[in-house]
Amino acid sequence: MSSHDRPAPGQHASDHSGATLDWEVLGPYLERGAEIQAPLHEQVAAWLRELLSTTGPDDGSAAGGAPTRAVTVRRVLDVGSGPGVVSCLLARAFPDAEVCAVDATEALLARARARAERLGLADRIHTHCAEVPHGLDPLGGADLIWSSKALHHVGDQRAAVAALAGHLRPGGLLAIAEGGLAPRFLPRDLGIGRPGLQARLDAAAEDWFTEMRAALPDATDTLEDWPAFLANAGLRTPSTRSFLLDLPAPLPDDARRQLQATLGRAVESYSDRLDPDDLSTLTRLTDPYDPAGVTRRPDVFLLSAQTVHTARAPEQ
Repeated sequence: MSSHDRPAPGQHASDHSGATLDWEVLGPYLERGAEIQAPLHEQVAAWLRELLSTTGPDDGSAAGGAPTRAVTVRRVLDVGSGPGVVSCLLARAFPDAEVCAVDATEALLARARARAERLGLADRIHTHCAEVPHGLDPLGGADLIWSSKALHHVGDQRAAVAALAGHLRPGGLLAIAEGGLAPRFLPRDLGIGRPGLQARLDAAAEDWFTEMRAALPDATDTLEDWPAFLANAGLRTPSTRSFLLDLPAPLPDDARRQLQATLGRAVESYSDRLDPDDLSTLTRLTDPYDPAGVTRRPDVFLLSAQTVHTARAPEQ
C-alpha cells in the first residue's frame, strides 16, 4: 500500500498490468477502503467548503487583481469515483448540489448508485460511465471537480488536468488528490521474518508504479508538479494541503480485513519483486488463523497522509 493507493492496480479506469479484474470481487474491497478513509475525506470536504465560501484577493494573475467570490456549489463532478463513497460524502457536504460520479467501470458505478439509494441521496447523485479525461464532454460544467488517485492512470497528466479545468464554471474549484505519504500499518519488526517488510513492499510498489506509468498510452515524461499543472490550465489561487488519517492500534475488524486484503493483493501484484523470506512472512500475515496475522495481532495500526492540490477558474 502506498501514496498511489497500491497494491490495487486498476482500481480506477482500467488495469494496465494486463491482469483481468473481477469487479464483483474488487468492488467491496474498494468500497470498504474508502469507508475507512472517510474521516480524512471529511476533513478535505470541510476545507473545500471553506475555499469555495471565501471571498478574497486573487493571486495577482487576474487582470487588475480581481477578487475571488464565494461560490454556491450547485454541481459536483467526482472524476474516478469508484464505488461512490466520496461522491456521497460530497453530496452531504454540499447539500444544494447535484453530484455526478464518473468512472470507467459500470460495476463500480452500480455500487455508487446502490450506496446513494441506501443513504437517501439517489435524487442528487447520478453516474456517468467514461474514461478519464476523455468522455467528459457530455457532462457540461461544474462548480467543484474532485479527482482522487485517478489522473496518475492517465498518460498525459498535464493534459488531463487541463481537460478537467475546462469543465469548471466561472470561479469553480478543481481539487486533485495525488501524492502524500505511503500508509504505514506494520511495525518495523514483526517478530517474524526480516525487519523492514513494509519498506520493501513500498519499494516494490514504486517499481510497479513506474512501469505502469511507462506503459500507459501517450505516457509523457513530465515532472509531476500538480500545482504547475493547475497553473498551466489557466487556474488561479492555488492551494495545497495534506490530511492525516490516524487509526491507532488495535484496529477495528473492518480495517484489519482491509489490510489483509491489501497484503494479499500485494502478493498478486508483485510477488516476483519480493524474496522468498518476505513472501513467507506475507503468507503468515494474511492467514486469518495465524496469531501473527494482521487480523489477530494487537500492534497493527493505520497512518497515512493524502495531499490535495486545488485552484479556481477565473471569474467572467
